[in-house]
Amino acid sequence: MMQHLQEAGIAGIVVYLLIVVVLGIRVIMQRRPPGVSAAWLLSLILLPYVGAALYLLIGERALGRRRSARALAMRGAVAHWFDRLLGQTAAAMGAVEPRWAPMRDLAAGAAGSAAVLGNRLSLLDDAERILQSIIVDIDSARQMCLLEFYIWNPGGTADDVAEALIRAARRGIPCRVLLDDVGSAEFFDSDWPRRMRSAGIELCNALPAGLVRALFRRIDLRLHRKLVIVDRRLAYTGSLNLVDPRCFKQSAGVGRWVDAMVRIEGPVVDALAGLFAWDWAMETGEDFPVPGEPQVGAPQKPGEHAVVQTVPSGPSFEAPAIVQLLLSAVYGARKELTLTTPYFVPDEPLIGALRAAAQRGVRVRLIVPEKVDSFLARQASRAFYGDLLDAGVEILQFRGGLLHTKSVVVDRELALFGTLNLDMRSFMLNFEVTLIIYGGSFAERLAMLQAGYAEQSEPIDRQEWRRRPALQRFFENVMHLVSPLL
Repeated sequence: MMQHLQEAGIAGIVVYLLIVVVLGIRVIMQRRPPGVSAAWLLSLILLPYVGAALYLLIGERALGRRRSARALAMRGAVAHWFDRLLGQTAAAMGAVEPRWAPMRDLAAGAAGSAAVLGNRLSLLDDAERILQSIIVDIDSARQMCLLEFYIWNPGGTADDVAEALIRAARRGIPCRVLLDDVGSAEFFDSDWPRRMRSAGIELCNALPAGLVRALFRRIDLRLHRKLVIVDRRLAYTGSLNLVDPRCFKQSAGVGRWVDAMVRIEGPVVDALAGLFAWDWAMETGEDFPVPGEPQVGAPQKPGEHAVVQTVPSGPSFEAPAIVQLLLSAVYGARKELTLTTPYFVPDEPLIGALRAAAQRGVRVRLIVPEKVDSFLARQASRAFYGDLLDAGVEILQFRGGLLHTKSVVVDRELALFGTLNLDMRSFMLNFEVTLIIYGGSFAERLAMLQAGYAEQSEPIDRQEWRRRPALQRFFENVMHLVSPLL
């Protein structure tokens, strides 16, 4: 009996070593950020069987062979489309302040993103007003309506948007709706898909998830973009999912979700239309539908000539590009830097950049919600607060609900606005879209919105923070170790 136990113990050790060595080598060969690799290696060593199962499920950014083949086949058509957009950038070159020219060039080189002049931007910060504006624009559509969201939650004014789409489809307007399969699961379980398809709306669920699919590709890679495009004439993007906050996650105990969107008229709408076309083709297997000739950038009215770049990010794109752009914005700050995000689980380079900005005299403010709908994200976020507070970063906890707006404003001259959270999931795993807006007009308006958030927030006192219980600090530090995996 004892001999059998010894043999079983030796076999267990051998299996343990094989798991650690084989998957450890694979982790190392992936050449991801050191923190991510170290977290995976630690999980494989301490929890070899659980760690191995998690790594095989979510450890690599695999999208599946068919999807990769489609991306490769479309690359030529997509590159041609964005090359034509880049050809429209001559007027924008001189309209960007010289200090931001390197950032503009980085976005163009790393993300294939054109900076285009002649855009009119309207910042909307009330969910009901945003949804009603979308309804009005859909009702005025004459050519097409394209919608892409992570979450469509039935109920309230979100249902009125669906009715507007049905009206548009019945008067002959081509309508396409692309929704994340997981984020919009409740929508797909409702009667709305049948009603929409009956009216002639093309509806597609993006990145379908399931146990069988998990054997072939990673299932937690999600489509997190929010886009509305009407007639290639106007577009919306920002943080608001297609939900009515009065009906969405009322039992989560975080209050109403607080969001903002931007309504855009001008040439950058073409870039967003091209992005939708790419996502649609990737999910349906159709050919890349070239949206048409790019619009020529020209100011809509005197003074309304914002230069805007669209930066898509996600597993199909060069992963570090969006992080490099964010770091460029932080390091470019001279006077003030304000960031809002619902989920703050950054990597070490971003923490270092924020600390360096504060230490060189920039007023750095990070506004986050007091309560979030993810316990792990909240604890991992708090693990970074001490280092930031010690460097002089102001951390404000928003008390007016779950602040969901994702925004960065630098010196009231440059703004980053879109769907990107300041966490590793958004940086590396989710399909996101970010607008870079050059010039003070929009940045000033966004800064005023951020100031309104700040007025509804409570700053974290550094001394009180240092006095929090030791057990709480220990748990936060444990979450800090695994934060690269969150």
